Amino acid sequence: MNETLKQAFDFQTQGNFREAERIYNQLLKETPNDIQVLNLLARIKLDEKNFRESLTINNKILKLDKNNENALFESAIALKNLGDLVQAIELYSRVIEINPENIKAYYNLGAIYADYGDVEKSIYNFNKVLESNPDDVDTRYFIALSYFKNKQYKNGLPYFESRLCRKSSFMTQLHTYPNLMKNAQLWQGQNVPDKTIYTYYEAGFGDVLMYSRYLSLLQERCERIIFKPQQPLAELFKENFPNIYVMDYFEPEKKIHFDYHIPMLSLPLALGLDDNTIFTSKKIYLKANQEKVKSYHERFFDNKCFKIGIKWQGNVTYDLERVIDVSQFIRLFQIPNTKFYSFQTFDGSERIEELRKHYDIVDIGKTLTNFSDTAGAIENLDLVISNDTSLVHIAGAMGKPCWVLLPYLYNWRWHQDLSKCDWYDTVKPFRQPTPGDWTSVFDILYERLKEIVS
Repeated sequence: MNETLKQAFDFQTQGNFREAERIYNQLLKETPNDIQVLNLLARIKLDEKNFRESLTINNKILKLDKNNENALFESAIALKNLGDLVQAIELYSRVIEINPENIKAYYNLGAIYADYGDVEKSIYNFNKVLESNPDDVDTRYFIALSYFKNKQYKNGLPYFESRLCRKSSFMTQLHTYPNLMKNAQLWQGQNVPDKTIYTYYEAGFGDVLMYSRYLSLLQERCERIIFKPQQPLAELFKENFPNIYVMDYFEPEKKIHFDYHIPMLSLPLALGLDDNTIFTSKKIYLKANQEKVKSYHERFFDNKCFKIGIKWQGNVTYDLERVIDVSQFIRLFQIPNTKFYSFQTFDGSERIEELRKHYDIVDIGKTLTNFSDTAGAIENLDLVISNDTSLVHIAGAMGKPCWVLLPYLYNWRWHQDLSKCDWYDTVKPFRQPTPGDWTSVFDILYERLKEIVS
């Protein structure tokens, strides 16, 4: 590498892309077909997320050297980000033909096939990565999700232990209860009839609601359970699991004792559940507080309309493809003999006042202080229509009819067969036919809702 090229490369590694690009372009004026310089320039465009320019430069390289591994690999990255999964798959496959040891190509193929819905090929490619690097945390986690989507839980559960939320939950407990965690063992599923097991939340509200179905099975293995959910869930769980000690907040270490501990999402593995038994626990395992049901009925639901609860947005810090523009619901509002109740809270709730200027919508969200309140309101509904959020899980666990609206690339838990929901008998999935197409989904909802109401 000559001195000028080295200087540009140093700028690039320092993140000074503008200066590096200036030098690369000068060098290309002298030698326009210098593949090394073109590779470095294409990489800058990729790092800047300028995928089309990166692809243009790499195409030039491939005209000079059709088997250039780096250009093929980075072209595949650009194509994937531009939404051309078919072409990206083809280029990653060519990379592997040229270099069967390119583990990153196998990993990226596994990720694309997972998105594309070809779970078997996803699992194959992730396994190729694990053959070379069996302890790779990311690959172990993502192969678990592919196994789950294919309903192969016995294969996937051991890999699922590599998840990041498990590690962060451990760190939280070690910080909160350093002495207890030091002396307590990680529960592995054994019967401990005279012992106390401490299980604690990880991930989001929906995950904890879904996995709380296993608390009754855990009760059969020990004398006492201490359970720490997120605080907004605590009252609901206290009402439904009277024989379990449910914490509202973390308590001082000196006031509690446990012999074993386990993060909540590890319960299916520890309980020895497999592809069939993971679904065999009670499908309806949460009930609403009857006083709250009555209170909500008197305040908001004392009418003869078909009552529908809706939500269109969850946590916007991730999975933005799950967010639905509330305007999609407007045609449903116009169906006679219906009444709509918004369960939207926090982000997204600012749209409600705008809608209420034109449509008769009740803002239930502003009355909700915790999930016990949510359950009390849900019990008064005839139907829930929501994107993939905690509202779906609480409705499903209560046995309420619910339509869950899924993006084209959807979460593993809904599996490949979307004709039914394996977790909840009363939940029906509706998926986008193509990425971003909520309109087609609501066309179907409109016709089905008209039939039901009429």
